[in-house]
Amino acid sequence: MRRLVLAFAVLAVSASAQDAAPVADWPEADPADVATLDALVETVYAVISGPATEERDWDRFRSLFLPEGRLVPTGAAPAGERVARVLSVDDYVELGSRTFREAPIFQGKGFYEVEAARRTERYGSVAHVWSTYESRLDPAEEPFARGINSMQAFWDGERWHMLSIFWHQEDEATPIPVPYLPEAG
Repeated sequence: MRRLVLAFAVLAVSASAQDAAPVADWPEADPADVATLDALVETVYAVISGPATEERDWDRFRSLFLPEGRLVPTGAAPAGERVARVLSVDDYVELGSRTFREAPIFQGKGFYEVEAARRTERYGSVAHVWSTYESRLDPAEEPFARGINSMQAFWDGERWHMLSIFWHQEDEATPIPVPYLPEAG
């Protein structure tokens, strides 16, 4: 049985390496943005943050992800059931551009998301980051929202790639657990 599992793993990796042709128009990352896991996470937050008048550098954002990457917001639907919306990187770029430009909450304001706390686990080329975030309309204001990003990243031997960001915004029913809060200091 163990040989069968090992053989399957080798075949899966070999097949995916053969099938993984580079996407011709996918932007190349700045090496400094993807050299470390810290840089990757910090750049994600930096690129989505800024004043309302500033268009985000979406090509820089794309360059942080594998082209097949996914972003998955979760929350409560109007009827109360929990839902997840799976977005491609380009879907997120389109939605983010429109939201930052048109949503009433952002009119005349910006959107600034910062990391408040982090827990990281890594094994080989796989990393999982639990990143607690705070969202503000102005860097000097108190957060209007906070939550946790579950980020999965891949180390290819030369750089980090974001595979997915799956998040849940804190609400009354789901406060952020103590282990994911910033340490009091």
